[in-house]
Amino acid sequence: MVASLEYRVLPTSKFPDSLIDIKSAIRFLKAHAEEFNINKNKIIVMGESAGGYLAAITGTTNGFIEFDKGDYLNENSLINGVVDLYGISDLTKIASDFSLSIQKTHNSPSAPEALFLNGVAVFKEGGSVSSDSEKVKKSNPMSYISNNTPPFLLMHGDSDILVSPSETDILYQALIKYGIKAERYLIKGVGHGDYHWCQPEIIDIIINFLKKI
Repeated sequence: MVASLEYRVLPTSKFPDSLIDIKSAIRFLKAHAEEFNINKNKIIVMGESAGGYLAAITGTTNGFIEFDKGDYLNENSLINGVVDLYGISDLTKIASDFSLSIQKTHNSPSAPEALFLNGVAVFKEGGSVSSDSEKVKKSNPMSYISNNTPPFLLMHGDSDILVSPSETDILYQALIKYGIKAERYLIKGVGHGDYHWCQPEIIDIIINFLKKI
């Protein structure tokens, strides 16, 4: 079974609203496991780009009940694996592989990652993505890696011009350092969300990962 989850997005919300929504959806699915023929112990979260980031932070916050809010709190939001396709990890480094001019653009208070952390400024400037180090830390999947973190599959195209390919690498390195099972593929000549991601070779890697875990 595949469930497509909806979550609150910019500009009407900010972190951790979307993470709370994902975990709420997982609890909903577990509460209706019999109805939907779901195995509660075989739940994988997969996403691409922003969805890849949310999949990653959902996985690393396994067991962090501070993000479990809303309905079906008698169920847990634990998952058993993550597929992160060209997702973000450190919000301050989205453009770290790109030119200085692009990096400067990403440091604007109007950049999506700044709005994600600080919300929309109405009567005052909301601040850049790096203006509050504590918010940055709380939004970083690497801040939560623990023994509860499930296996990860990370994939990125080396021609991505929207999210620096190093973003999945730094998360991969952090997972490996902690002893979490993780695989990462850097796909040559592939961009951000282009047609390559629908090709059989990519799908096979994902399916094989799911079978292994």
